[in-house]
Amino acid sequence: MNTEKLIAKDLLKIKAVFFRPDEPFTWASGIKSPVYCDNRLTLTAPDVRNDVENALAEAVKTYYPDAEVLMGTSTAGIAHAAITGHILGMPMGYVRSGAKDHGRQNQIEGKLEAGQKVVVVEDLISTGGSVIEVVNVLREAGAVVLGVVSIFTYGMKKGLERLAAANVENHSLTNFDVIAETAAEEGYIKADDISRLIAFRNNPSDESWIK
Repeated sequence: MNTEKLIAKDLLKIKAVFFRPDEPFTWASGIKSPVYCDNRLTLTAPDVRNDVENALAEAVKTYYPDAEVLMGTSTAGIAHAAITGHILGMPMGYVRSGAKDHGRQNQIEGKLEAGQKVVVVEDLISTGGSVIEVVNVLREAGAVVLGVVSIFTYGMKKGLERLAAANVENHSLTNFDVIAETAAEEGYIKADDISRLIAFRNNPSDESWIK
């Protein structure tokens, strides 16, 4: 079984990704969504956590063999960066969402020297805004950001365009299309729900997918 499928099955099994097309969730932005994603649940499921962290480590080795430091996004990416760093025997740190208001007022936690090659570890990419902010902080500190590894991406047009415009490369372990297809195969959703889910992903502000 390939990695995309394995991670999709894992995330569905522990309800880290949960589809509810007939009773949509409402995001903070007000957008109605047929899917809920909480990859923090992978941390409390050791078998799934093992699959995820080993796959993240493999992604770093495959796509970014020159990486010197891993940097997690705050807060969701921190644990994944730490475990992946442990597997690879690499240093890790993380980037706060804002600078501390006390002590040394760091926004980057952990040792990072100008010129070091960094890979950012993120749990989920939707519109791409938060991970791009992290990349910008690291670039301003003089780091060479090789790219991002993440557990799951929605593959939203806005997110893809923003990442491309910011010159940020991302490799996700699995994606929305694979998870939707796997969910139908395993009976979590009906086969005719897939097209509704893809319609949401392609244009979240258009609610015509809601029956």
